[in-house]
Amino acid sequence: MKKCIRIVFLAVICFNFLASGSSGEEKKSGKEEKKFVIGFSQATTTEPWRLLFNKELREEAAKHPEIELIVRDGMDDVAKQVADVEGFIRMKVHAILITPKVAEGLTPVVNKAFDSGIPVIVLDRDLTNDRYTQFIGGDNKLIGRAAGEYAVKWLGGPGKAKGNVVEIWGGSASSPAQDRHNGFHEIIDKEPGIKMLTKPNDGDWKQDKSYEIMADALDENPKIDLVYAHNDPMAYGAYLAAKDMEREKGTAFLGIDGIPAEGVKWVYEGTLTATFLYKTPGDEGIRQALRLLKGESLGKRVILPTMTIDKTNAEQILRTNGIIK
Repeated sequence: MKKCIRIVFLAVICFNFLASGSSGEEKKSGKEEKKFVIGFSQATTTEPWRLLFNKELREEAAKHPEIELIVRDGMDDVAKQVADVEGFIRMKVHAILITPKVAEGLTPVVNKAFDSGIPVIVLDRDLTNDRYTQFIGGDNKLIGRAAGEYAVKWLGGPGKAKGNVVEIWGGSASSPAQDRHNGFHEIIDKEPGIKMLTKPNDGDWKQDKSYEIMADALDENPKIDLVYAHNDPMAYGAYLAAKDMEREKGTAFLGIDGIPAEGVKWVYEGTLTATFLYKTPGDEGIRQALRLLKGESLGKRVILPTMTIDKTNAEQILRTNGIIK
């Protein structure tokens, strides 16, 4: 009997040892699971579009436990953003995502990271060369053309369009602002009846700066038929300036971004006439970086889709996003 008890006791000890060993291996395996450290350098967080950009990027990263995401805010300062990327290089992160404040100022440090062997995915704003792994963003020249076509149609149609137009630039040194300007003018410069009222100005994507630009334009010009702003907050700032001077009626206000809770809502309410979707690239940036780090090859450019948003579809977009019922 004692012999049987001893055998059973030894069997239990062996079982527990094997079980604990197996559990230990699983824990060890879990600890050894590869973590991909991704550094993200954002140009600024002062604009609603940027906040949505960061939100979608963080939400996508949270879906993947193998990712450790480090986010830095450039605070609208090129030197700060350069220092942030230099920090990522010293940390030897596995990949860098960056949306450059301006192309010229950020190109050298991105090239440095790329040359050191760190994959770099450039988001939203392009650089002055292509020494990076991938670019993800919208086609700003295409969006500018779409805005130009909408303006021509609003002002009477091709060959018949007439009106006075104010253009409010985003950051004039940035590639999106330049492309949005060039695309717009590819269309409207064909119309001799359209007159540009102001010289190039820099609203720096900010609502308050746009307000001042529009207030000056209203002081100097008795009639403004259409305002083309390089983003929705600036279009809204221009509208507020016109409203404060009781001159908003009869003027079309066009913006770019198409955030449902912002630009699309303003179109639905009749504040803006139209906006053009410029999708944030943060979530796609995380997906592409993870593909690369897991051994897949990437295309050099990923161009995100756009669309025109006006009274014909603003309500449906708001319903789809749960902003109105």
